[in-house]
Amino acid sequence: MEPTHPNFKIPTPPLRRSSSDLWFLSYLPLALSDGLSTPLIPLLAIAHYGLTSKPFVVTAIIAASTVFEVPCMILWGNLSDRVRHRKWFLVGSFAATGALLLLMSLPISIGNYFLLNLAEGIASAAGAPIGTVLLLETRTKRWWARDIGLFGLVSGLGAVLGLALGSVWFLLGATGAFSSAAAQLAMRYLIGVSGVLALASAGMATAWVEEPHALVHRWEIGDEHIRANGVIERMRRTRRRVLHIVELTKGLPAPVPRGEYAFLAALLVMSIGFQIFYGPLPVFLTAPLFSGGAALSQQWIFLVYLSSAATSTGLFYHSGLAVERASPKGVFILSLLARSALIPIFVFVPLLLGGKLLADSVALIALNGLMGVTWAFLSTASTLFLLRLARGPARGKALGWYNALAGLGGLAGTLWGGLLYQEYGVRTAFLSAAVVILIGTLILVPIRYHHNPFEPVPPEALGRRAGHKLGG
Repeated sequence: MEPTHPNFKIPTPPLRRSSSDLWFLSYLPLALSDGLSTPLIPLLAIAHYGLTSKPFVVTAIIAASTVFEVPCMILWGNLSDRVRHRKWFLVGSFAATGALLLLMSLPISIGNYFLLNLAEGIASAAGAPIGTVLLLETRTKRWWARDIGLFGLVSGLGAVLGLALGSVWFLLGATGAFSSAAAQLAMRYLIGVSGVLALASAGMATAWVEEPHALVHRWEIGDEHIRANGVIERMRRTRRRVLHIVELTKGLPAPVPRGEYAFLAALLVMSIGFQIFYGPLPVFLTAPLFSGGAALSQQWIFLVYLSSAATSTGLFYHSGLAVERASPKGVFILSLLARSALIPIFVFVPLLLGGKLLADSVALIALNGLMGVTWAFLSTASTLFLLRLARGPARGKALGWYNALAGLGGLAGTLWGGLLYQEYGVRTAFLSAAVVILIGTLILVPIRYHHNPFEPVPPEALGRRAGHKLGG
């Protein structure tokens, strides 16, 4: 017989168990793999297939893994909702990513290399929406904000460590000239290591991930819990955050403010400008001096990427505090102006320093580090700016479009940058990137936004404050 006492309650499984915390660490080897493979995939394509004179082909390879990014994230997220088994989608995503990276480390044709990179992007797209939903479904709502931050920190630090591992790999190994057989073999081995790390994530997820006891619906996710930001800018896929799971296909119960449309238009333009620069950047770093390139070796190229990732990660938390105290709009615009001023300097470094390898390398590492500083403030200020434009239920939709348009703009900018570089040279490509960013900045200037803090003060706190003033 079942007890009938009114105070009797059947204990429910806790939503935060100590064993379920371990699955956070299953993302760490995957993040290391991302950090390694991000610069390696275009660098190996340039070295092995002789693509220095074909920047558009290089940028097409870079863009391949992001072509189906947003639709596949929505697809995998919706499929996991229907099947109601999050764990095996996650394990399958990690395992497929690792297997495809291992295949990319083999000597294959340029066409197969492109297709494998495309398939790897589709496979990895499941890791973002399912991982973040799994996080929400295994924790109570009051822990969401903190745990999403921890989740992002693990991914961000893992990517930085991956870039550091790549730098050490080439610094300690004598790989010869950039396109030499020894250098190509070293890059292949490192992509293989990247694949093994992704497979290790699949094994850890198999052992540690537990299916949730209850499902979380998208409309249950509060606005205050989905304001996560990207830590690493130049990954081959966009930020692994809860923003990806926001439903994009349903209508809004409230009208979208006019300023939000202008913001999203500016975001699309700015994302194009960023990637016009970052898309052909690997070609610029490896191209010979007589063609306007920097002619860096692998170890220096990894350090260039590492400087941006490390500075943006290190300043991410502090940038959030600074933006909260200041004006998100002001910080956003100033960061964009700084970025548009930094990009043209890249072109003139080899010219001004006379092509000296050490001086060029240090200057480019410092410049890309400053680009990382601007990204730390851009990523925080842009999200808070948007959240003060959109109100209530419109925020979830706005944040979903934020990431969708950033991905679309990044894809278009990557291909456009490669085409400009190939047809008109590095100066035209990089100067065009700066101009496009400035155009996006001008669209932002007339937008008005709410000046009140993001977190509203609870009514009881206002009452206590008033009582304290009357009593004092």
